[in-house]
Amino acid sequence: MFKRYLHRNDWSRIIERDYLVAHIHENDFYGFIALIKMNEVQAPLIVDYSGKKLCIVDHHYSWLQQLPLNENFAITTMFNKNGEIVQWYIDITYENGVEKGEPYMVDLFLDIVVLPTGEVIEKDKDEIEEALQNNLITKAQYELAYETFHRVLKQIQKGTFKYFDLSLKHHNYLLK
Repeated sequence: MFKRYLHRNDWSRIIERDYLVAHIHENDFYGFIALIKMNEVQAPLIVDYSGKKLCIVDHHYSWLQQLPLNENFAITTMFNKNGEIVQWYIDITYENGVEKGEPYMVDLFLDIVVLPTGEVIEKDKDEIEEALQNNLITKAQYELAYETFHRVLKQIQKGTFKYFDLSLKHHNYLLK
């Protein structure tokens, strides 16, 4: 497991950025939202999903991160330079919190990607198995990860995963 701060200052791919963060305490969301506007990057980042190539980082792209403090996941909504959603990336987490005023997540390896077409991609099952075998996580953390993973997948399939709708609301909130 590793701790990742929402500001992602350690990401050298981004040459010039703007970073905005806010604490939200509303009925539909309690936690932090952050926006990284990638003004200039060293090189685009292209991911390959079973032969489908998708650009998730380039000049003038932005990432909205939603960190609900009462959940074991975090959502990153990736926008292209035209403000269109490229994908939602859901990290399954052990802990979401704040340290010295900076929001962070502790990643539990499992991930879910959802494309605007509705296609769902389950990621990194091999990584969590390896982490368990190498004692990087406990059996209880492994079980928490899969319980959360399946609960989130079920909500996505039912259309009740509220964070997709909130991503546009939160994106607009930070841009104003």
